[in-house]
Amino acid sequence: MSTYPDYDVIIAGGGPAGSSAAIHLARRGARVLLAEQKKFPRPKLCGEFISPECVTQFERLGVADKMLASSPSPLTETVFYSQAGASVSVPSDWFSKGGVALGLSRAEMDERLLRRAADVGVDVREETSVTSLNFEDDRIVSVNLKTHNSENPVSAPITIDATGRARMLARLAERNVRMRSQQRELVAFKAHLRNTRVASSACEIYFYRGGYGGLSSIENGFSNLCFIVNARDVRRCQSNADRVLREIVCRNQRASHSLSEAVLASDWLAVSLEGFGRHSPTPVDGLLTIGDAASFIDPFTGSGMLMALESGELVANTIAPQLNELENYQMLRQLSEQYRAAYERQFNSRLRLCSLIRRAAFAPGVADFAIRLFGASDTLRRRVARATRSQPKRNLSSAQEFK
Repeated sequence: MSTYPDYDVIIAGGGPAGSSAAIHLARRGARVLLAEQKKFPRPKLCGEFISPECVTQFERLGVADKMLASSPSPLTETVFYSQAGASVSVPSDWFSKGGVALGLSRAEMDERLLRRAADVGVDVREETSVTSLNFEDDRIVSVNLKTHNSENPVSAPITIDATGRARMLARLAERNVRMRSQQRELVAFKAHLRNTRVASSACEIYFYRGGYGGLSSIENGFSNLCFIVNARDVRRCQSNADRVLREIVCRNQRASHSLSEAVLASDWLAVSLEGFGRHSPTPVDGLLTIGDAASFIDPFTGSGMLMALESGELVANTIAPQLNELENYQMLRQLSEQYRAAYERQFNSRLRLCSLIRRAAFAPGVADFAIRLFGASDTLRRRVARATRSQPKRNLSSAQEFK
C-alpha cells in the first residue's frame, strides 16, 4: 500500500459477527472501522434463538449483563415436530451444564453489541454502505463508503465481510459471474406474533414438505416465527406470507395447533436464499469473511448465532497478533491461510453434519422416521445435538439467573 492506511481493519456489517470481530480487535489495539448499512435498532429476519453457549461469548465481549437486562425469554428445550405429529426434545442444558437458551429479538441484541463496539473505540458508522472495492496488485487495499449523498475511499490492509447471507463484499470480489446468478430455491419468512400456543420455555421446530420453521418466545410477551419454504410453493401462494403459513407450514400438526389463534404483531420480513453451506472464508487477498457471509448453517441447529459470534472472535484472534505487520504483503498472505485453516478446523465438522441432517429435514417421511429414531435414544440424540456446535470452555454462570 502506497500510503499509511486509514485503519487496520474495515468491517462491513454490524450484526453479531461484525460487532464481535470489531470488539475483540479494538480491545487488542486495532484501529477498526465498522460500516453498517442500516440504522440500529432495526428488525432482522432471524429465528432469534440464542443458544446457551452464547452467554459465554457475551461475557467475553462485555455485554452479558446488558443482554440479560433486556428480559429475554428463557428457553429450556427445543422440541422438534414432524409433519405427522411425532416429536423429540433436546434440553438446552445438554450444551452447557445448568444453561438455558434465550429468546431475544435481533433488534435488542444487535443494538447492544453495536453500542459496545463504539464504547471500546470502534469507529461505528451507521447508514453507511460499501459500494466498491479497490485493488492493488490483485488485493483489496481500500473500499468506497457511501453515506447519504457522499462517497469516499477508506483504506485498510484487511477488509472483513460480515454482511450476512448477502455476502455483499465477497460478491463484489468474485470474478465468476455465474456464481452471482445462481438460482435461488428457498424463501425465508419471519414475523413477531401474539397469542401463540408455543410450549412454555420451549423453542418448537416444525418440519413439513420443502422446509421447516421455528417458533419461540422472546421479550415482552411476543413470539418469533421464522420459517423456510420452497420458492415454488411461495410462487404458488402468490408470495402471500399468510397463505404460505396456512397452506404449507400448518400442514405440520403441531404448527397448526400452536399458531391457530396467533395474531400478527409486526410486518412480515422475507428474503430469498441460495441455500446453505460454506463459501470461501478468504475469497481474495485482503478480504476475510465471517458469520453467514462465510457459512450459512441450517437454522434448525440453533447454532447460527453462536457461529457468528465465534467466527468474529476467530478472525480477531488471527489478525491481532499480526497488527504491527499488516503492511507486509507476504504476512497478509500467511494471515489469510492461517484464518482459512483455523476456520475449517473450528467449523467444518459441524457443517458436514448439518448437511446430512438437512436431507432429512426437507423430506417429511424421513424427518418423521429420524425424529422417532432419535426419540428412542437419549445418548444418540445428545451426541448429534452436541456435534452441531463447539463446546463452551466453562459453565455459563450468568444463565443461572433464569433457573
